Amino acid sequence: MKKLALLLTACLILAPLAAKDDEKKKGKKPKKETIEVCFVLDTTGSMGGLIEGAKQKIWAIANEILASEPTPNLRIGLIGYRDRKEAYVTQVHDLSDDIDDIYAKLMKFQAQGGGDTPESVNQALHEAVTKIKWNKSKKVLKLVFLVGDAPPHMDYQDDVKYPEICKLAAKKNLILNTVQCGSMASTTPIWKEIAKLAEGDFVAIAQSGGVAAISTPVDAEIAKLNRELGITVVAYGDSDKRRVVRGKIALAAEAKEEVAADRLSVLSFKSKAVAEVSGVGAADFTSAYVDGGGDLVDDLASGRVDFDEVENEKLSEEVRKMSKEERKKYLEEQVAKRKELQNKLDELLAKRRDFVTAEKKRLAESGKKDGFDEKVSEIISKRRR
Repeated sequence: MKKLALLLTACLILAPLAAKDDEKKKGKKPKKETIEVCFVLDTTGSMGGLIEGAKQKIWAIANEILASEPTPNLRIGLIGYRDRKEAYVTQVHDLSDDIDDIYAKLMKFQAQGGGDTPESVNQALHEAVTKIKWNKSKKVLKLVFLVGDAPPHMDYQDDVKYPEICKLAAKKNLILNTVQCGSMASTTPIWKEIAKLAEGDFVAIAQSGGVAAISTPVDAEIAKLNRELGITVVAYGDSDKRRVVRGKIALAAEAKEEVAADRLSVLSFKSKAVAEVSGVGAADFTSAYVDGGGDLVDDLASGRVDFDEVENEKLSEEVRKMSKEERKKYLEEQVAKRKELQNKLDELLAKRRDFVTAEKKRLAESGKKDGFDEKVSEIISKRRR
């Protein structure tokens, strides 16, 4: 009987593995993950270093998540919080797969105010659980990162307190993680308790956020391509859409070399994922230069829009003035230029990823892997299926 039990146990363990092998042999693609992440950030004056670090590293965090195969669906949300009697208590930006848009919103966060130590942590955390439109599926990984240095006000009578919020989070399959900046003694036990109650992780980092820029030998070349790629964009849509696209291009042009490179890597991963689903071959693949649509060159290259079906009223006045022949020639030139630049970019991004991976390994071995971005990436990696 004992041998029979062992045999049955072995069969139960090996059966799923055999099924996976069969799927591989049949050429079935593994299902894509969906990952939803909301950052709840203290934006009072003492958090200046972390806020600036987050602005520089949000693309790097997204890049690490999207680097796996198949490329997961990633949605990011933001909540900035301060306290009552401040310029605002909370600013809520719902989950979006348009990371350019989330980046633009994050760039507007400024660390100001504060002073009485406790902040409106409870309200911010409650809104992360109840106002953010989370996917209802249990199969979706849903993570909140509460990032701050001060404890919550527990004296606000109309607040929902964090123990109750953690119960609500559990019902929605949300994992609440806490990142303590600095070493304020009154914050530590509460941050640890929130993480424990909501099945999350607690980490402590430097008050400044501890992010470290990693420069690579190819950053200058990528920065040059970043500027050239920006010129190939033809904004397409109504006047509001074209304005948004122009704003994204401007932000991309102003970004530091490291940020620009991580951004281009994210867009490349996302575009390749779309190309795979639509059946576009490697030879025809191009990346969008702006996330969230509105890039006519990408639409034309991917076949979503035909050259003869371009709508006049969705073009800028400059392109609208061209004759039909001039416009088609101009757009064809931009598509060809985009493909040429994309091929160069893909080679450089591959070299950059190899360099960054090696450098991160070196930093980890020397005990310097404790920045905001590294800790967030570690937690997400651990939680993924």
